[in-house]
Amino acid sequence: MSKIYNWAVLGCGRIANKFINDLKLLPNAKPYAAASRDLNRAKEFANELGFEKAYGSYIEMVQDPNVDVVYIATPHSHHFEHTMLCLKHKKAVLCEKAFAMNQHEVVQMIQCAKDNNTFLMEAFWTMFQPSFQKALEIVNSGELGKLKMVRSDFAFNADFDVNKRLYNVKLGGGSLLDIGIYPVFAALSSLGVPDLIKSSADFSPTGSEESIQMIFKYKGGEMASLSSSFAVHSPVQTEFCCENGYVILHPRWFTPTDLTVWKNGEEQQLIPNETKEGAGYQYEAKHVMECLDADLIESPKMTWKMSEDLIKTLDRVRIDAGIFFPDHDKELFF
Repeated sequence: MSKIYNWAVLGCGRIANKFINDLKLLPNAKPYAAASRDLNRAKEFANELGFEKAYGSYIEMVQDPNVDVVYIATPHSHHFEHTMLCLKHKKAVLCEKAFAMNQHEVVQMIQCAKDNNTFLMEAFWTMFQPSFQKALEIVNSGELGKLKMVRSDFAFNADFDVNKRLYNVKLGGGSLLDIGIYPVFAALSSLGVPDLIKSSADFSPTGSEESIQMIFKYKGGEMASLSSSFAVHSPVQTEFCCENGYVILHPRWFTPTDLTVWKNGEEQQLIPNETKEGAGYQYEAKHVMECLDADLIESPKMTWKMSEDLIKTLDRVRIDAGIFFPDHDKELFF
């Protein structure tokens, strides 16, 4: 029998609500503590989702000896600060993507996990979706020939609002770190780190990047065409294009979804979504507890190297496109 793990949530927003609802599908996971800077908000969240405790400060939560693992769901501008707080109190951490604002912060987070012998993983839930794993399995098998091109997008029309996190530079606003990170992840997971990056961005009145187009090129001739935007709607799908066919991850491809395999110009197979319950967050939570059962401090699936490669690539995109976060990027740009 696996240990029953007491989960805490740091940041009581929409994404945390979805995560906890999926966490309840796992018999060895217990929603234990909700923490917010607003005690009333923490109590409301805790009551709604069945937590045992509510804390009005993050330091109180990490000082609770019964907390086993913390899910960090604050804006990515605060991921570094909150991850370091938890790790220094030897609390296992599952931190939402983007892991941090830049490579400089991610490197420190990983070193802190090593120094404190404490588990740390980026909450890139797509890595654990059965449909995404199946697509990679087909591509990597070689049955469609060599992978030559990846096309991936994620866009929706978010009404411009200066008060929204999406447009707030101080909170890491912009489509790239919020949703563009998914297409970048699709390229890295299948083609690896690109040799050349070309990117072009359009900016909102607040100075946040609203839309971005990215081209990745590789020494072997492979390419990736990636985009994200808060200004338009897009198919929100990913295509892995090989020499003798291609795999399509259907719309909302980053969640549990259907996929279609085409071979030699003819439709080969529709593989339906196998997820019967939940939104898909349960897979990463289950993996975290499996790692903790095995006394691991690093996931063998969503490795620290993968997170480093991802943030380094995002930094390269931002440098090329001129996307700058003044409160975080001095080491990156100067």
